[in-house]
Amino acid sequence: MDLHSVLYRIVLGVNYFSLFYVITVSTIYLIQLISASFGLRKYVRSLRYIDYRRFLDSEHMVPISLLVPAYNESATIVDSVKNLLSLDFPEYEVIVINDGSKDDTLQLLIDAFSLIPFPQPYKKALPTEDILEIYRSGKDIRLIVLNKKNGGKADALNAGVNVSSYPVVVTIDADSILEKSSLIKIIYSFVSDPTCIAVGGIVRIGSGCEIVDGQLKEVGLSKKPIIALQTTEYLRAFLTGRLGFDVMGMLLIISGAFGAFQKAALIEVGGYTRHCVGEDMELVIKLHRLMHQKKRKYSVRFLPDPICWTQPPERLSDLRKQRKRWHIGLIDSLLKHKDMLFRPKYGRIGMVCLPYYWIFELIGPVIETFGYVFIPISWLLGVVNVWFMVSFFLVAVLYGTILSVGALLLEENTFRKYPDLEQLLRLFFFSFIDNFGYRQLNTVYKVEAMFGFQKNRSRWGELKRKGFSQNARK
Repeated sequence: MDLHSVLYRIVLGVNYFSLFYVITVSTIYLIQLISASFGLRKYVRSLRYIDYRRFLDSEHMVPISLLVPAYNESATIVDSVKNLLSLDFPEYEVIVINDGSKDDTLQLLIDAFSLIPFPQPYKKALPTEDILEIYRSGKDIRLIVLNKKNGGKADALNAGVNVSSYPVVVTIDADSILEKSSLIKIIYSFVSDPTCIAVGGIVRIGSGCEIVDGQLKEVGLSKKPIIALQTTEYLRAFLTGRLGFDVMGMLLIISGAFGAFQKAALIEVGGYTRHCVGEDMELVIKLHRLMHQKKRKYSVRFLPDPICWTQPPERLSDLRKQRKRWHIGLIDSLLKHKDMLFRPKYGRIGMVCLPYYWIFELIGPVIETFGYVFIPISWLLGVVNVWFMVSFFLVAVLYGTILSVGALLLEENTFRKYPDLEQLLRLFFFSFIDNFGYRQLNTVYKVEAMFGFQKNRSRWGELKRKGFSQNARK
């Protein structure tokens, strides 16, 4: 066999592998969608028998510490805190951690909430950078503000855990707001299931919504295509990906924008890993590891109803920064816990979940990008015929469209946050077109992150923010 024949077979084999890979990963996503549909149906049924309002006055209600890490968040921090102080919940505290902001985040908080220096004692259960001052609000005793040396988001959250008073901590980003009943719904998992150690809530895009003085007045959809595309993307990620993994008992990611944790378990694993850009995923993996090593019965849950509304990037440059940071966090977490791979002692997490993330989430973008580039070139060179090339792109686009539209149908069939017909039609439109450029762009960002993995592994992600009122219907 001559060299030309060998190269031809290699190239042909690579093309068939790319097609097989895309079919495999798309089938897995379809299984997640089906699992999520059953999980969502079960959850919606359970709501008929749960009166969350009864828990407001229940003696079994668990008090909560809300942690808000903030770095240069002057555009949104006041409205965010106002929102958190207005939630329906009997006993909770709000702890804002100013992590060495270079803007006027701290001064805005001092002025808006009449902050007074309060040298509160606390136990340093987790190592952090020094806390310079602790403030209490003269308007609302539930508000505590920490001013500390810059150490990154994970370090800021650990400082908040140290100062917190209550057994459950809830983390929320400073550019996000919660619906009034969100705390009641997310804490129910801890009340109803003593083995629950962590719960994630759904995160939705708030740009385009009418938010006044920290309160959600009306759900809306932004007119900017880049934001509308992210709206459908978030629905797909949470209502199929997170919920699908929850149904299978393999939830590995709880969004840093809105997650609740048993404080004792969080401290036992050493808190958030400092100097780590993917601190949210890293923490959940550590919790899974600890529980399996201690052979304790536990659960990590995702709930599709307690909603957090957040601000997405509005520029491609910011989107690129965000997605690269997310993928670097994924790489970092997987490398830190590579010894859990294919280890029966870690159950489904070690045998199924982590291998999935390695093969399809970490390496997948490289193979997918390779297929988009290599298969058309192979067709031009006559290695594969036009039907093979068309089959590859049809599989990639068709499955992607099914997932996006499926997630939107799940949303419309259950929570119906977008009742306006025009909004729904626009969402269906963007659910279709996000497979023609937007998804591929995100894949390229992930590949770029892999090659620049060693850079900026522990830095805060600085994105340009707008005030909530500036985002309404824009």
